[in-house]
Amino acid sequence: LNDEEIIVLLNAERRRKRRRFWVHPIITRREEHGEFYRLIQELKMYHERFRGYFRMSVSEFKNLLQQLAPSLTKEQTHYRKPINPEQRLAVCLRFLSTGDLYRTIASMRETCDALWHCLRDEHLPLPTEEMWRSTARRLHERWNFPNCLGAMDGKHIFIQAPANSGSLYFNYKGTFSIVLLALVDADYRFLVVDVGSYGSNSDGGIFANSGLGKALRDGTLNVPPPSELPGALELGKVNHVILADEAFPLKPYLLRPYPGRRLPTDKRIFNSRLSRARRISENVFGILSQRFRVFQRTLQVQPSVVDKVVKAACVLCNYFNHCRGQRASVEAQNVRELYKEYFNSPAGEVAWQYKHVNHALGNR
Repeated sequence: LNDEEIIVLLNAERRRKRRRFWVHPIITRREEHGEFYRLIQELKMYHERFRGYFRMSVSEFKNLLQQLAPSLTKEQTHYRKPINPEQRLAVCLRFLSTGDLYRTIASMRETCDALWHCLRDEHLPLPTEEMWRSTARRLHERWNFPNCLGAMDGKHIFIQAPANSGSLYFNYKGTFSIVLLALVDADYRFLVVDVGSYGSNSDGGIFANSGLGKALRDGTLNVPPPSELPGALELGKVNHVILADEAFPLKPYLLRPYPGRRLPTDKRIFNSRLSRARRISENVFGILSQRFRVFQRTLQVQPSVVDKVVKAACVLCNYFNHCRGQRASVEAQNVRELYKEYFNSPAGEVAWQYKHVNHALGNR
């Protein structure tokens, strides 16, 4: 090294900030004064407060922790104690629930990864033919659209502009974003998600390049074969389809509304029926944003981290639906059946109920 290079290195060494602490004294006292060890332990005794804080019940939290604990447990060394799995999960859920500053969330990236890898096989698996058939039955029952595999739409997740990214993430709304492309079912569950496309891309372009779009084109998604529409055998066998809005292309497996305003009655009826069933995708995005308030803010993290956050949130939504659906089927539905039997028995009926019900039916 010449003299100038040596001087530059010495100056850089002097300017280098030396660490005053290996572990800051505030951190060493977290077991006595930290939020997790004080507030959160008290919240467990007040279930409604706990639900408001973490957007889930105590039992759902414990069950989730049991599944994630092996992936979140770190080896203890002589230098410092690792953050335990329960605290890692609590911090991650609090970030998703509020969108708190990322600098306060040290282990959030690893926890989101663990959530995705531990839950996806059970709560967001690759659909089988039987799963598609079940989805089609539910959509027909609830939304009166037969042979339908789900509703699809895209959602922009707002982010801080990444360095040197140009206009890649700049979207038509005038902000920077990545796109969540999702296919959802009649019960507000995610069936397929594609995360990470640039905000400047169109929904149709994102779909064409996604794994879902390629699998549908190649016929490798276990989609059931065409079948007759209920009560319309004369139309022959019709493809199973996905519903989308005008941003997507019309395909044999993808329906979009007729374009234009002054349409004949039959086309307006079709558009109305399609839009009624398709809006479940917008409902799911609304549920996602209300449950995880982090999506109501601009995420100030790298796009790769945003991808992990979005995937974790999607699989958590399915986890909540599964837990709460099971609880309803075991407890609430049995109670409801008992009340139904009582209201229709001589012991529980009232004189006006039959007239009221028949009058309501007559007005439809």
